[in-house]
Amino acid sequence: MRLTLVCFFVLTTFLIACSLKESSISPALPYIPPPLSKLEQWKKNKLSKQIQAYFQESLLRYPGAFNGGILVAKGGHVLYENYQGFKDLPQKKDPLDESASLHIASTSKTFTAIAILQLIQDNKLSLTDKIESFFKAWPYPGITIRDLLNHRSGLPNYVYFMEPAVTNFTKEAVTNTDVINYIIQNKPPRHAAPNTHFEYCNTNYLLLASVLEKVTGLSYPTYLQKAIFNFLGMKNSFVFQPADSNRATLSYDYAGRSWPFDHLDLTYGDKNIYSTPRDLLKWDQALYTQQLVGDSLLKAAFTPYSFERPGQNNYGLGFRLKLLRNGKKVVYHFGRWHGNNAAFARLTDEKVTIIILGNKFNRQIYSTATRLYGLFGPYNNEFLGEDE
Repeated sequence: MRLTLVCFFVLTTFLIACSLKESSISPALPYIPPPLSKLEQWKKNKLSKQIQAYFQESLLRYPGAFNGGILVAKGGHVLYENYQGFKDLPQKKDPLDESASLHIASTSKTFTAIAILQLIQDNKLSLTDKIESFFKAWPYPGITIRDLLNHRSGLPNYVYFMEPAVTNFTKEAVTNTDVINYIIQNKPPRHAAPNTHFEYCNTNYLLLASVLEKVTGLSYPTYLQKAIFNFLGMKNSFVFQPADSNRATLSYDYAGRSWPFDHLDLTYGDKNIYSTPRDLLKWDQALYTQQLVGDSLLKAAFTPYSFERPGQNNYGLGFRLKLLRNGKKVVYHFGRWHGNNAAFARLTDEKVTIIILGNKFNRQIYSTATRLYGLFGPYNNEFLGEDE
């Protein structure tokens, strides 16, 4: 028996080492989803009916207003799932379904953050590493990985300063490298010194994706595909690249007009992940385990870091936080890009997941998600605002 156990341990260690050496990606072992929480059938039925009635009186009240997918779950149990509209809105020949991959906009930041925390767990990065060590001639010293993760870098937002600059580029869309080179060459004024106050900034997460590429030697899309999407069985999730054009669902404005491809549609880290409600439920459930990163790093991700202004809004490492006076906390991230609106919210006390993805511009998605919190606990006794 002892020899058998020793052989098993040696073989397991060898396989893990080989897997890590081959891919330089953690984790290496097969993913085991968390078990479903106990939920009596009568309670499940009651909640399902209440949620259905809620959506029929809110987001789905006017036919055609919402185009996208909805999923609400508790303890891993799907309570409500609904898909409305079409992938090709003008033609209306291809209905949206559970496999339609939609742009999740800034909800992508949750994936970038966990990927960075994986590198920290593997001792390939540190929260205190300075950005100037990764980019030659970087003009803003003193910014750390943590400052990028919790939006305390003081950097300007590339989405705005690249607008007037894009006319100088000969190609249709700029890349992360283009943006970084522009920053180095032109030094757009930063808004604050590092770690002095919170300012939400897409530049932070573009930089994090590029740091990941320098550390791993893999492209950001490849790393996420191997370390997260494949690992969790998220079969309809990917970081958009031109080769994905045929499987990426287009977005539309509020009137149903197609939103054209533009010069910032290839940058990633801050956005550009496509996914589905079912895949995002797998993402949510994995965050209750320690198979992506360990417990201490997960706690760090869900810890608030900015207290310059009093209030319920805060930010962790890649996750927005609502900190209610009654002690309740919502872990979430919403997003908006072109005609896409995404809501991803986790009521961790109740193990509730609320996911709404739309590809026809509709700001009501955010308020619909936040008002639903009150069905599961004392969340609506305080104002719950919206953050994209």
